[in-house]
Amino acid sequence: MAITSCPSCSKPISDKAKQCQHCNLNFGDASAEDIQRKANFEKYKNLQKLQNQSMMAIVLFLIGAYFTFLGDFENSDSGMMMFNASVAVTTIGFIWYGVNRARIALAKRK
Repeated sequence: MAITSCPSCSKPISDKAKQCQHCNLNFGDASAEDIQRKANFEKYKNLQKLQNQSMMAIVLFLIGAYFTFLGDFENSDSGMMMFNASVAVTTIGFIWYGVNRARIALAKRK
């Protein structure tokens, strides 16, 4: 009895198992093509999640940049706080986008 990885969830399972106990994929009923199709679909869903997060990061960055450069802040403590908040939102969006691009590149490499 050898330990292999599930083609769908990549968790360790027995090679004698008829079904993955983690993702409930039936091996007895599935052909190799079905298993490969499910693995490709899981990879596609993961990439879509990462791309959606990347788009949200871009939107966050653009909102922060808009208020940073075009915002009409008054010269008071509340105006400075609003300016600092818009710079923080811009920075968070930029970093989040960079991290997501790295995660997408790593996910495509697998």
